[in-house]
Order: sequence, then structure tokens, then C-alpha cells
Amino acid sequence: MTVAMDTRRGKQSFCVFERLRAAGLRPTRQRVALCNLIFSKGDRHLSAEELYEEAHRAGESVSLATVYNTLHQFTDSGIVRPLTGEGQRTYFDTNVSDHHHFFLEDSNEMVDIPNGGVRLDQLPDVPEGMEIVNVDIVVRLRRKPGAAAKPAN
Repeated sequence: MTVAMDTRRGKQSFCVFERLRAAGLRPTRQRVALCNLIFSKGDRHLSAEELYEEAHRAGESVSLATVYNTLHQFTDSGIVRPLTGEGQRTYFDTNVSDHHHFFLEDSNEMVDIPNGGVRLDQLPDVPEGMEIVNVDIVVRLRRKPGAAAKPAN
């Protein structure tokens, strides 16, 4: 059973507590609040700045530094997966399975490539004593000059 995810009113999702504990993280108020915000909308990609804005809109009192630190703790524990977007911006993916991405430069948006959309026929030999953990492919896209914008859904 999942309980409502409003941490300010005392209603907290038990699955968030379990997720944090299973990852070896103590479920502090800020971790629970940020984890609820991250996972309440299903699989998605978001930056620390976007999560910070969501937290403030939800009435959570957290600093941007706390958001960054928490996302890095979540990354280290395997709860989210980091992806490099543009420049220094890192996106955090709630879907930690092996999959690849399109990065839409016009909107600074990370989008999953459908399964089967990328084939890796051959990977390089790795140095002795090393193993491949995963392969991240980010295909950068931009709208062609004169191309119409995609209609909104």
C-alpha cells in the first residue's frame, strides 16, 4: 500500500522509506521529501536546478547545495543515474536500467531512446582488471533550420 506523498503534512510514502533504506541511506526529512518529488511523476530526467524549483513550489525548505548533495548520494547508492546534457548540466534519470537518450538542444530536454533504437555490435577491449559497467549513449539533436516545431500534445 502506498500512502500519499505530502511530507509537510505528515503523510509519507512507505515505499520511499524502503527505497532509501534498501539503498543504505537514512531516510532524513530532506531525503524523503526530495525522493518523493523525484519519483512521484514516474520515470523522468531532471536537473538539480529543476528539482530545487519543484521543492520550493512544494513548500520544501532545502538549499540548492542540499539538492546537489542529495542527488549525488542517490547516484552513489544507485537510486538515480547521472547523464551529461549540455555544458556543466547533469540530468538525473529515475530509470536506472540500461538505456540510451536523445538530448534535445533546443529545449535542454533529455528523452529516452525507445528500446532497440541503438545497436552496439562491438565494444572496445578493456584494460586488464577492468570491466564495463554500462554504456551511456546520448544522441544530441537540434531542429533543422526552417523545420516546424513539434505540435504540443
